[in-house]
Amino acid sequence: MSDAMTPVSRQVLLHALQRQRWRNRLAMLAGVLLLIAAMTVSGALGVQKLSLATSLRGLFAPLLPSAWLADIPAWQIGLLQQLRLPRIVMAVIAGAGLALAGVAMQGITRNPLVSPYTVGISPAAAFGASLAILSGAANPWSGPYFTVAAAFASAVLCATLVLAFSALRGVSATMLVLGGVGLTYLFSALTASVQFVATEQQLSAIVQWTFGSLNGSTWNEVAIAGGVLLLGTPLLQWHAWALNAFAAGGDDIAASLGFAVGRVRAVVTIVAVMMTAAVVSFTGVIGFVGLVAPHIARLLIGGDHRWLLPFSAIVGALLVLLSDMAGRLLFAPVIIPVGIVVAYVGVPLFLHLLLSSRHKAVL
Repeated sequence: MSDAMTPVSRQVLLHALQRQRWRNRLAMLAGVLLLIAAMTVSGALGVQKLSLATSLRGLFAPLLPSAWLADIPAWQIGLLQQLRLPRIVMAVIAGAGLALAGVAMQGITRNPLVSPYTVGISPAAAFGASLAILSGAANPWSGPYFTVAAAFASAVLCATLVLAFSALRGVSATMLVLGGVGLTYLFSALTASVQFVATEQQLSAIVQWTFGSLNGSTWNEVAIAGGVLLLGTPLLQWHAWALNAFAAGGDDIAASLGFAVGRVRAVVTIVAVMMTAAVVSFTGVIGFVGLVAPHIARLLIGGDHRWLLPFSAIVGALLVLLSDMAGRLLFAPVIIPVGIVVAYVGVPLFLHLLLSSRHKAVL
């Protein structure tokens, strides 16, 4: 009887997988359209409001013939292309990068409470930026990217130390997390020491940097952070099957399926660290996104990393973009840093999805 039912069962399974695949495609399409709509609205709203049509054309200006923009006043084009669009694109890059890094770290550690900042990147970057702010006035060679470079170098140094410690024990998930926790406390103490000796103006600059903000984003910054994201995303997507194996059964299952556990964990961690460091160095610390965006995406489309990685990037981009829009508009002309607003926007959304979902609780 069981042999006679086997082809039927296989057919039912194939149909179920096909339906799930179509649902995931529709979710991806809906997410992309929603992201474009949010970018258009963000470009239109501000102290000087623009029409949605103008914002949409400005958003796709690189793809349109110059004649299509001829009827738009020059000041509106300048406002969009020099002020609003760099900020919007940086919000998308920051959200996508942090979400992708969060998915990767949660997958290789098989821990839903892990985020890109678990290995100490956030306090390390804050220490580097704080040190640069403290010594910037005394360094004649310090330029506009001095703080960015210091934050990036410090974050990479922290990640290198964590990986070095973990390598001594086979690059295990436990060593990654514990090493990151230890260095988090160390760099937090170092940052507090810098703040203790800083002047009032320096302390204000350090605190504002740690809030996380998209103010003053430029196309050069977008190009650098976006370049790291474009290089890292295919590498993470290439390891989607390995991440599925880690998430399903840990190191033993991954090894039994032929994956080099230590090498995969090291590569994925390095890519996640570089993407996070590139974002944090330009925007400051934007917390919560790398933790909650993967959970929201997982609740909506499931845990297959082939779909979870790109959909988490869309969710993260939407989360940061909507948070930045709220921070710009709710108390205008005062701008609330996106790092503060993102928690207010994301936590209720995450709790609503978690409580209303019929799936098993992620946490």
